[in-house]
Amino acid sequence: MPMDFLRMDLVARLNNLSRCRNRLSLPASAVILIQSFLATGTATAQEFPATDSRSPGNLTSQVASPVAITEAAPIPVDGEQSAIVKGRELEANRMWGEAIRHYEKASRDYPESTSLYQRMVISRLHHDVNRRYQDQSYLASIREMSTAQTLDVYSEILANLQTHYVEDVDWARVQVHGTAALEVALSEEKFVDRLLANADPARVENFRQTIHHKLQGRSTATRFDLRASAAFVAAEAEAELGLSGTAVVLEFLSGAVSTLDPYTRLLSPMQLDEMFSNIEGNFVGLGLELKAKADCLQILSVIEKGPAEEMGIRGGEKIIAVDGVRTDEEEPGYVADLLRGPEHSYAAVTIVGVDGNERTINVQRRRVEVPCVENVHFVDPVNRVGYLRLTNFQKTTTRDVERALWDLQRQKMRSLIIDVRGNPGGLLSAAVEVADRFMSDGRILTTRGRNVRENFDYAAHRPNTWNVPLAVLIDGDSASASEIFAGAIADSGRGVIVGETSYGKGSVQGIFRMQSAKFGLCLTTAKFYSPSGRAISHNGVVPTVPVPATRIAARPDDEGRLTLDAEDAVLQKAAEQLSGRNMISRLP
Repeated sequence: MPMDFLRMDLVARLNNLSRCRNRLSLPASAVILIQSFLATGTATAQEFPATDSRSPGNLTSQVASPVAITEAAPIPVDGEQSAIVKGRELEANRMWGEAIRHYEKASRDYPESTSLYQRMVISRLHHDVNRRYQDQSYLASIREMSTAQTLDVYSEILANLQTHYVEDVDWARVQVHGTAALEVALSEEKFVDRLLANADPARVENFRQTIHHKLQGRSTATRFDLRASAAFVAAEAEAELGLSGTAVVLEFLSGAVSTLDPYTRLLSPMQLDEMFSNIEGNFVGLGLELKAKADCLQILSVIEKGPAEEMGIRGGEKIIAVDGVRTDEEEPGYVADLLRGPEHSYAAVTIVGVDGNERTINVQRRRVEVPCVENVHFVDPVNRVGYLRLTNFQKTTTRDVERALWDLQRQKMRSLIIDVRGNPGGLLSAAVEVADRFMSDGRILTTRGRNVRENFDYAAHRPNTWNVPLAVLIDGDSASASEIFAGAIADSGRGVIVGETSYGKGSVQGIFRMQSAKFGLCLTTAKFYSPSGRAISHNGVVPTVPVPATRIAARPDDEGRLTLDAEDAVLQKAAEQLSGRNMISRLP
């Protein structure tokens, strides 16, 4: 999924960090979120079935021989094989984030391809271990936690999978992927340099290639068997290599959950804190919204009154290095992670301005309030067509939308355009509440999970409904909570949908705090369906007025120039649709 990546900033919302919500149907330790794995890659997010009929096959043997990536035998080049060849080129160049996004896109075209699925899993394992080993909170956990405590976390997470995961859990598959994660970690420099700097490389490689064989014959019938196997491998690794048992178990744990589907993942202590900050609509950072490019981080916008704005950083500029680590030498997504850090600490950011000049600025990390409603104005002053852009769905979204609506209404708004292009999602509750503001009756959303406590039907309420003629703008990056909102408006006939088919991420995630240690689990617990009963997963929301994607108004182009309303063809088409239907809007 365009690696899932969320409205991002330095905190790597490039990984499509999404939003969550409290819900009484889950334990007190859980929160519910709707997110996009866009890249995140941004990512950002195509969703693979949480559990499907595709077997991981010889996954571990493929991981154990990464050199095979560049040694594929000649094959007939059809669409699927061409996609695999291109993906393996990205792997060979260690462009793991790009490989993930490539395989996810290809898998949408070839959903039954086992090979694409396997390559995506392998790429994700490589990508994730590199990111984990530059997360200071994760590294601190390795130093501070005992193997026994880590095994307790593993047990706790497996118990949550058994109780809350959206599909039945195949324990054998979970163990295979956990084993594969450890094999991949042992092939990555960041892991080896950090934990095995003095170990004999030949012994490390021999251990890596024999992990799978060590586990042959061990039972995978229950989650308790998986804990026993992880403990066994941890003891073997410590005896043979002097490798931290905590690090071994965390690899089993990380690989087990991150390969279930694109949205289930382990949250480090720092990621857990960031997740709940994002729910509240704030975070510690520089105040930037970024998009990962091939060799830089494009600055899409700068949050008003944030530290980046105060230091003169502007939308349209490019970040090419953070603390001396360059985006043309490391994956931009990894460099974006370096922008994270403790409040009041500093990041040395190297920027290329729109004039091509390069400068390095020390920017302080501070707590920043994230606006979710922006660019509120009239796109057609004559016909009083109002416009607002929703960048994400968070706790403050309903309040902020209401405030913008009243502002437009006081200026005699006759119709309204709500833009959710590029919006990766957020809180399920916020999406439902915003849809409810425009629907007087009918169903908004249905969720269904394996656990009946995940089954909900959300309906609209007549009080406080805005009856203004409405258009909603969507594109291929409108995901998750955005699709809840757009799907409800589309199915109810409440408004016209303009743009491209949306992303197609139709699952709900719960955020569970672990009791054994400060870790979290982002777990897919349900699928959601539009009012007509249509599954959003893989289908997306289809526009009633299709228009190819263009630059989004008030967003910078590649040269850093802000796009004008008149240059946004999707926006202009929506205004055209509404101009012929104008009437005086009725107050709620």
